Amino acid sequence: MSGPHFGVTLPQIKRSWEEASEAAIQFEKLGFNSVWVCDHLFGVPNPSLPIMEAWTELAAVAAITKTVELGTLVTPPFFRHPAVLAKQVSTIEQIAPGRPVIGLGAGWFEAEFEGYGVPFPSLPHRLLALQESLEIIKGLYREKAFSFEGKYFSTREAILEPKPKQTPKILIGGGGEKILLNIAARHADIWNNLAVFQKDLEWKTTILKKHCETVGRDFSEITVSQQCMVVVSESEKDAMDALNKAKKIYGEHMGRGLEEHGIWGPPNRVIDCIEAHRKIGCEHFIIEFFGRDTRIPAMHFAETVIPAFR
Repeated sequence: MSGPHFGVTLPQIKRSWEEASEAAIQFEKLGFNSVWVCDHLFGVPNPSLPIMEAWTELAAVAAITKTVELGTLVTPPFFRHPAVLAKQVSTIEQIAPGRPVIGLGAGWFEAEFEGYGVPFPSLPHRLLALQESLEIIKGLYREKAFSFEGKYFSTREAILEPKPKQTPKILIGGGGEKILLNIAARHADIWNNLAVFQKDLEWKTTILKKHCETVGRDFSEITVSQQCMVVVSESEKDAMDALNKAKKIYGEHMGRGLEEHGIWGPPNRVIDCIEAHRKIGCEHFIIEFFGRDTRIPAMHFAETVIPAFR
């Protein structure tokens, strides 16, 4: 593929399967490279909001699409034993060979962990659990039978068959500079900078490079990715109005620094914003389009922005 990778999030919170499936098919037809869901058990930010389970939704999307990659942003430890997750993803890979991407992170929404009765230890321990998860997932895909004994997870001569035809790519999402980016340097095929850290993309990319040097990894093996709200409109005024609405709805999670560092405006300005990210080394974008029916802004983006990069 030439040019940047454009992924897009699927309808998931307060949305029906009909909406999600129609959007997935449309996004693929429009030329997007991947589709993504968040891995939450509660709606965000309100736990009472209905939300579809991530990997179940992706399995269904796998069966109705042909080319788009399928990933989570991101799956935390403890929702599923990592060996079970590896099995789930391997099954999806049978349906959609070469297309699943295992997006992993530490998790942050404490209420959903407590509500579902799964552990939510302090961040250093969640990061340790993330490291153990990576060891198990990679071991199961690599070896005939895999044993592992960790603080949080273990396997005993675990067999995973059928193995994926193509080992799924690993995405690590998050911005923790001391530990998480070190984990990404050792394990990630893709590192995703979450939207809340979009203004710090250049600095965190520099930190990731330093971790790669420390662990002896070639930085060029890792694709730099950015989670981002994108607002594309006919005029800057229309885009600013939409941006202000988005800030109120998404708050700090997706709305921080959008005006200064986000990707918004008429198509020419959006293209310039994307190019500014590319100069930093980001070639992979996971886009959250703003609107009740995200197919409409996605179509506008596909018609006016994507051709500039193809």
